[in-house]
Amino acid sequence: MSKKKWAAAGAVLLSAVALAACGKGGNESSGAGSHIKLPQTYSAKGAAKGNNSTLYGAEVSDAPFKGITLAVLQDNAEDADVYAPGGSDVLFKTDKNYKIIDGGLANQKLDRKKNTVTITLRNNAKWSDGKPVVAKDVEYSYEIIGNKNTTSQQYSSDFARIKGMAAYHAGKAKTISGITYPDGQNGKKVVIQYSKLSPSMKYAGNSFVWGTVSPYHHIKNIPIAKLASSSAVRKTPVFVGPYKLAKQVQGESTTWVPNKYYYGPKPKIKHITLQVVSSSNAVSAFKSKKYDFALSQVPGSQYKNIKKAVKGSYELVGTPAPSYGYFGFNLGHFDTKTGKNVMDKGMKMSNKNLRQAMMYALNLDATYKKLLNGVSWHANTLIPPVFKKYYDASNPGFKYNVKKANKLLNQAGYKKKGKWRTQPNGKPLVIHFGVMQGSPVSEAIYQSELQAWHKVGLNVKMTSGKPMEMNSFYSTLQAPKQNKIDIFNAAWSVSSEPTPTQIYGEDAPYNMGHFVTKKNTQLMNEMNNEKAWSSSYRVKKFKEWQKYMNDQAAYVADNFSYNYTPVNHRVKNFDLSNDSGPLTPGFWDKLELTSSNLK
Repeated sequence: MSKKKWAAAGAVLLSAVALAACGKGGNESSGAGSHIKLPQTYSAKGAAKGNNSTLYGAEVSDAPFKGITLAVLQDNAEDADVYAPGGSDVLFKTDKNYKIIDGGLANQKLDRKKNTVTITLRNNAKWSDGKPVVAKDVEYSYEIIGNKNTTSQQYSSDFARIKGMAAYHAGKAKTISGITYPDGQNGKKVVIQYSKLSPSMKYAGNSFVWGTVSPYHHIKNIPIAKLASSSAVRKTPVFVGPYKLAKQVQGESTTWVPNKYYYGPKPKIKHITLQVVSSSNAVSAFKSKKYDFALSQVPGSQYKNIKKAVKGSYELVGTPAPSYGYFGFNLGHFDTKTGKNVMDKGMKMSNKNLRQAMMYALNLDATYKKLLNGVSWHANTLIPPVFKKYYDASNPGFKYNVKKANKLLNQAGYKKKGKWRTQPNGKPLVIHFGVMQGSPVSEAIYQSELQAWHKVGLNVKMTSGKPMEMNSFYSTLQAPKQNKIDIFNAAWSVSSEPTPTQIYGEDAPYNMGHFVTKKNTQLMNEMNNEKAWSSSYRVKKFKEWQKYMNDQAAYVADNFSYNYTPVNHRVKNFDLSNDSGPLTPGFWDKLELTSSNLK
């Protein structure tokens, strides 16, 4: 279930909590349910007289952030948030539809005849230590993603379209032959040779052209496998955005000052401090005027309370979330030798009827209408409605149907023996449900889901008997093979281009349920084949994939959400529109304050 996110231009990210929330306001229909409707922007009236002070941002989370500053290595939304003033290492500027346009750190040119992508850095691009951003910094991100021993989770088979990437990824080559530097490694131009270009390459966040840079001069002497734990990444990082890191308290807060080498408009605010705030303390923190706005979703279960608490001092601002919550089933393992996911025969959750039955047994529509009035709603597919062209609103998803759930279980041989159903072989069936710690509302929803499964005779228990701490939860799921969790409830903050290969591909590390079929691979490949330059064909393939994934029920959408945050009345130029969210440099360089203290 979804925590948030503003659009991530380069990466797919794990999201922390399961649920957003409960609220009333103007409602708008979108996808499988209706949601609140809020303005995307806010700007305080009056002159910017408070810029010589500190802006305070809240990262609402019940777990500490990991502390990985380099975007290509980040695997969770919390790190992306707390290091966002540094510019998120973003290469490209986009329009409101996420289409790449000129004017960012670099420009991009596609050549369909030559099957090349040319990336040209701006001449005044520098890192926060004053060193120039060069062609090697663009290329090195691909080395980090594709390295056999990398800790980056972003690789998928889509990158194998780059000439030489497959050999490099397999450890058979030391370099990626298809990436060249017309003006040398210290020049400003990179040319990437592909076997075929894809229509998704026109948009930021696609799974073929990586959208961030990495400071080669700063990290070149560190083995890629050790980058994430290195001091160069965790303690003395460099950035390309409007601000540079001045101080951090590991897992708790980051403090920022203007980066004098930033290529864009001069940042206006003297200091920015971003601090982790627990979900239980979020409302009281805003009521006490401790923060100007939140980078992450304020607990939606407290929407009414926060709306009342901040009245007169804050404006509520929001936008549909490029994220979704989902259920996943453990169906296999990740083969570390081949770098591929494998579906294992005889897994506890291998039977499709069992998976479908568990989804039909849940009355999520009623639950969300009761507890999450307007901020989160029952989802119907694995493509969120923020991607209007590709989202299939007509797909029914899994509507509550206990009769059908019982029928599916009976047909598959899961017979009742006393209170609980047994496996088709007659052995006891105990299903372990993995969830993350969250608000009291999310805990209540977990319990209602357990009760629903018990009602159809399935003995489902929480892994460890209770919700898990976020980092522990994801480290369990990301192990190559695990048997502690059979079904899990998690969330994705997706990139700004909806191709799902990085999440559900055969060689995707994020495919934590290890679902692999020829049909799934075929449908995802067809989203970006030569025919996919036809918009109607591409839309058709996205909708076919959504239908197929619901039929397989290896991953099932749980909820969609609406992101919102209070914005203090001293903040100018706050903008959550698609081309200006907090994970873009332009969000931070525009911010100003009308007073030294929160109003």
